[in-house]
Amino acid sequence: MKLLKLLFNFYLNASIHVALSAIAFLKITAFYFNLENNTALNCFLFFGTITGYNFVKYAGVAKLHHRSLTNTLKAIQLFSLFSFVGLCYFAFQVDTHTLCYMLPFGVLTVLYAVPFLSGFEKNLRQVSYLKIVVVALVWTGFTVLIPIIDAQKAINTQVIFMLLQRFLIVVILILPFDIRDVKYDAISLQTIPKKIGVEKTKKLGLILMIFSLILEYLASSSNMVKTPFMVFFFLTLLFLMRSKINQSKYYSSLWVEALPIIWWLILLGFDNF
Repeated sequence: MKLLKLLFNFYLNASIHVALSAIAFLKITAFYFNLENNTALNCFLFFGTITGYNFVKYAGVAKLHHRSLTNTLKAIQLFSLFSFVGLCYFAFQVDTHTLCYMLPFGVLTVLYAVPFLSGFEKNLRQVSYLKIVVVALVWTGFTVLIPIIDAQKAINTQVIFMLLQRFLIVVILILPFDIRDVKYDAISLQTIPKKIGVEKTKKLGLILMIFSLILEYLASSSNMVKTPFMVFFFLTLLFLMRSKINQSKYYSSLWVEALPIIWWLILLGFDNF
């Protein structure tokens, strides 16, 4: 039992869960636009998400405590190294044209963690309100724009609606995390819950989710995708409205992060029904 708990915590802390969420979003895009499966792109995104998230989460910690790293952190560092090798391997299998479009989102990911502002003391993560925008842009780019470009599809109205919707959805999914982190974030970091309060943050999330629902009906006329989205819609609202500062350990990091995976699985179920 102890080993299972250890493995499960490693699964979460090593960003495997969040990487599966990214893959789920990419698969949802492929489903909506009938894109062919691209194993190289899927693996690139999976290993890239692990590498990027672990770099953002643990780079500062490793720098400060490099001589006294716990075994778990050392294991995550080693796993991140293998993931980076996997990222590089699959990068050579992804079309060069696609890689060029990935570059701006990759740069944003690096600048999110590496200080380059105010005398090289601040990164994008520490700029008020910019954190949530950067994360949403990167997720939207990699899970909507990149697979569309890689499949050489035209950027039409439906794609634009999907881009807008995905951006809003990612922002909404970040809100429970920001609510949880209110008591941990520095005073200078003005996240949405710290600026307008938890209850108003939930109301904002509700409004954004309604906009995403409107975009869903504008982007697609198929009930095969609308019904799974409605399940995702109500689940997301449920988790958002039940979010609180003192939430359980796994509330956001497991359950909220799993919502895109649940959406994808429901889509697969409807497709095979």
